Amino acid sequence: MYNNRKHKWAVLGVTGALLLSLAGITVFASDAADVRALQKALICRETADGIEDLNGDGAVNGFDLVLLRRQVLDAAAFSGEIVETDIAVTEQNAKLVGRTLRSGDVTWLVQSGSAAEFTVTGTSAELTLAGDSCVEGDEKYRPRYAVYLDGQLLCDSLMSERETTIPLFSGTTVRRAQVKVIHLSEANNGAIGVRNLHVAAPDSLASPCMPAAKKSLSIEFIGDSITCAYGVEGKDQYEPFRTDTENFMKSYAYLTAQLLDADYSAVSYSGYGVVSGYTTGERNPDALLPDCYELVGKPSDYAQAWDFESHTNDVVVINLGTNDNSYLSQDFDNRKDEFIAAYTAFLGQVREKNPEAVIICTMGTMGGEDVYPLIQQAIAEYTQQTGDSRVSSYQSATQKPANGLGSDWHPSEVTQQLSAYVLADKICTAIGREWSKIGLDAAAEGVYDVKLNADAGANAAHYVGYDKSFWINMVSGGTQPEDIQAYVGGLELLPGTYELAFDYTSTVDVTVTYGVQPLDLPESSCLTGTIDATGTKQHVSQTFTITELMEDGAIVFNLGGTDYYNITLSDITLFKRQ
Repeated sequence: MYNNRKHKWAVLGVTGALLLSLAGITVFASDAADVRALQKALICRETADGIEDLNGDGAVNGFDLVLLRRQVLDAAAFSGEIVETDIAVTEQNAKLVGRTLRSGDVTWLVQSGSAAEFTVTGTSAELTLAGDSCVEGDEKYRPRYAVYLDGQLLCDSLMSERETTIPLFSGTTVRRAQVKVIHLSEANNGAIGVRNLHVAAPDSLASPCMPAAKKSLSIEFIGDSITCAYGVEGKDQYEPFRTDTENFMKSYAYLTAQLLDADYSAVSYSGYGVVSGYTTGERNPDALLPDCYELVGKPSDYAQAWDFESHTNDVVVINLGTNDNSYLSQDFDNRKDEFIAAYTAFLGQVREKNPEAVIICTMGTMGGEDVYPLIQQAIAEYTQQTGDSRVSSYQSATQKPANGLGSDWHPSEVTQQLSAYVLADKICTAIGREWSKIGLDAAAEGVYDVKLNADAGANAAHYVGYDKSFWINMVSGGTQPEDIQAYVGGLELLPGTYELAFDYTSTVDVTVTYGVQPLDLPESSCLTGTIDATGTKQHVSQTFTITELMEDGAIVFNLGGTDYYNITLSDITLFKRQ
């Protein structure tokens, strides 16, 4: 009998009893009191004490009965003789995520993040995995995988054997558990094979292994080492590449899919580009993403055509150009047209395979600012040639050392997470979905400027650096602090909780007030503060709440009232936290 029978049946009323009788299941006398309890709660004769609220929504109603019926029918299925069986993990009984390949008796998880997700029911279960030829190579470069049981990490390891068996659970009562096995490293370093599931289950159970539910949104990510999450767990930028520091579950791609509750597929290879792979000299034509985009994987064992018709995407994200920059930067003016032409052609290739998808292009996390305008030109040429208006782009923010760096100067966990928040917002805009803006830096695209009260004689010069450091030189401060206002403006701030942070230094000791407000309405400020600036860099971090939409918000620093000094404001951020 189902081990939680008493708790589950405690929500049974008259309608529930009818469901049980229709299912041919007898309600035992020992459950009579619980049956009567829910019956009275459902007809409002007594107040439910909480145990009857099976789905935890604060009400006892038909939804609880529907859930109960499913569980009781399951309980009936759990009766019978326990038999052991081997089950092939295929698309018939598992949700296969990303690009996978069934070869012989093994389902290969080829690309970064490729996974098998399913529910297994039985008294015990174990999973047998397989390794390819890469298990015999250098241990530092063997494929990495993880196994999760009911959302909890069960195993995180490098595949070092041709076959390994992982116990999932065991016991004397029937258990239902969610299982996920996922490839954490990239296709360049081998695949993870799922050979079979061995389970002991009641013979009355129709199928002990069932696929996880598919999501309503599907996103494909096309990229390079940034998408692979190369070195995301590396201790610093000086550590060389190893697969045990590459973890796709910490990639902006995986995190974006999680934020949007979406299924995903990744096609990503470290060092790859559109017109050239990473190079320190001549063009590298052996590492081009367009050449292998239509394959399950580039390694010869997996170089089979991918079935795009059976795996449609709603959104395709292209994050390429960083490796091309190593080639372009050596002779930019003479090579830029080559890149534009190759990128334009690749857009056509992606569109052919994804006729209904929205396409979003980005790059810039690891620099290469000169390449992004070329991507914009390629999109403009593609749109002009085809009339396809469902392609957009944005420039990814360059990583900040303050957020940490991964192996070989690759993005850290913090940078990957920040990138995911931005991309989730861009996707929502592109598909018309509302988005909370949580995790976004509202100041990232703000306008940096200075407002002067000339009538009071205020005069100042300012400069904004490549890293958004804000330098202001007060020549004549006027008479009041408000006579010179440095600000980051043009911000649309939704209701919620925000965190304002910035660093500051000054050439003289000076007290400065600041706030978050509509630029011309200081009386409507939702945050005010004061800093005592000196020649030593200092840091401010302050949390506050906005209760109403602020359409033209600004972070304002009142610098007037003092002549002849400089102040530098840097790393100004305004993150929405809730």
